[in-house]
Amino acid sequence: MNPRPDSRGGLQAALNVPLPGRGAAAALRQRARSAKKTLLMIAIALVVGVEFLENGMFVFASSHIIGGIDSAPREFATVLAAYATGSMLMIGMQQWLSRHFGYRNYLIGALTLFLIGALASAAAENLTGLIIARAVQGFGGGALFTSARVLIPTLFSVPERSRAIRFFMFGVFGAGACAPALSAALIDGPGWRWIFLAVVPLVLLAITGIWFLLPDRVGRGQAPVQWAAAPLLLFAAAITLLQLALSQARYDIFGHPEHLAITVILGTVLFLWFLRHQWNHREPMFKLRELAHPAYLMGLALYFMHYCLTNVSNYVLPIYAESGLGIPVTRVGWLNTFAATVSLVVAYAYVRLSPRMPRKKPLMVVGVLALALATWGFSSMPADAPARALLPMLAAKGIFGVLLVLPVAGMTFRELGDERFVHAYQSKNLMRQISISTATALAAIVLQNRQFANHAELSSRIGSTTQGDVWLHGLQSGFTAAGLAPPQAHGAALAEIARVVNQQALLLACEDLYRMLTLFAVLTIGVVLFQRRFK
Repeated sequence: MNPRPDSRGGLQAALNVPLPGRGAAAALRQRARSAKKTLLMIAIALVVGVEFLENGMFVFASSHIIGGIDSAPREFATVLAAYATGSMLMIGMQQWLSRHFGYRNYLIGALTLFLIGALASAAAENLTGLIIARAVQGFGGGALFTSARVLIPTLFSVPERSRAIRFFMFGVFGAGACAPALSAALIDGPGWRWIFLAVVPLVLLAITGIWFLLPDRVGRGQAPVQWAAAPLLLFAAAITLLQLALSQARYDIFGHPEHLAITVILGTVLFLWFLRHQWNHREPMFKLRELAHPAYLMGLALYFMHYCLTNVSNYVLPIYAESGLGIPVTRVGWLNTFAATVSLVVAYAYVRLSPRMPRKKPLMVVGVLALALATWGFSSMPADAPARALLPMLAAKGIFGVLLVLPVAGMTFRELGDERFVHAYQSKNLMRQISISTATALAAIVLQNRQFANHAELSSRIGSTTQGDVWLHGLQSGFTAAGLAPPQAHGAALAEIARVVNQQALLLACEDLYRMLTLFAVLTIGVVLFQRRFK
């Protein structure tokens, strides 16, 4: 069992600071303790913020990084799988490592690995180098989100936790708001390598804050840690196979479905074997028996739906705006930042006002309904829509980013208590990583399938109508008038028609995916309404 300060002592007990005396000296000591608490809250927010910032920038800049290392999208998918696999391995080992080394040493080690991975990613010259660098970075990054959240009830008394959670949420949503615009500016400016270098000063600042502010003994267990290689190897094999399957699904599901099926089946069997082992083990990596609570399981289901909706929407939006509507990358970055800023504002309002609203189910319904309206609006957008036409849908998307997940976060762990919260949050973040990979793979498969179907239909229409001949001759005449020879003008006209068809096929595919996302949002509304655990 992890030692933790009681609710009356709060951070005072954790920091082993004597209680204040009387007079001016006592007032100074009180102000010093209060300032140290605030700095520690900021340091914890920074720990989670650096991961959200770096990953947000990486996702936004993926297509540009692909070009920077001269890689194909199929090959680049293994880079995403490498980070996810490293992250889940660290999540699985968190209890062992934090109990053995304490949270201060554990987080400093994780941040150092994250830093090394960022520098190695920036220096990567080929696909292999980037895969290794992202695996190292993922292994470090897997510790940050879970650790930052579980330290709040460990370090702070009950009256102090609401303030600490506000800092934590500012780290999450603030990083999400900055990431797209900063990523776009770096792409247009110094280049894609700065996507990784930009977080280096923040990581160094986080390491410094944790070293000086977090007590060394926090998190250390009373009993020796029972290291076990077998469950770790089993877990590593299972998640590696599943991540490889998910990363390659968009390419193999049509070309080599038997290879994909074998990988998925083998990974699933190993993962179920791992879960069975954990259920029966005396000191498991994941304490599943303690988490079989109906409210927690319902919370995990709603978390899963939230992450699926969020990540499919995040995946398709840059493709839809930049490649489908032809909006410049810098403006797309600011559009994403606008949506994330709405989430930040709504999150702040929710934290301030939620204590006055005991019923959270109506807020959850409003949040998912906002996403349904946003995705339906995106699916109906004309091909020549300007960037400002997306703002209402982006604002609705930003509302969804808060009004479903924050009520779920507040109610999922409420009945577990502080002792089981660490294990519950660890398992929830493992599920989060799996849902991110699953949602991204499914979105990519559907988008590719619909793009191929729309391209075939558009090409058939153009080739079988006189209007297609009129477009071809008109373009050819224009290129001839611009000084091209007839053969070059004909080729340029065909290339322009092919470009337009490709763009329209992709835009229609994005709109098809948005319609499917709308249906999934409606299904989520039904689940929220009919479940009885969260009121």
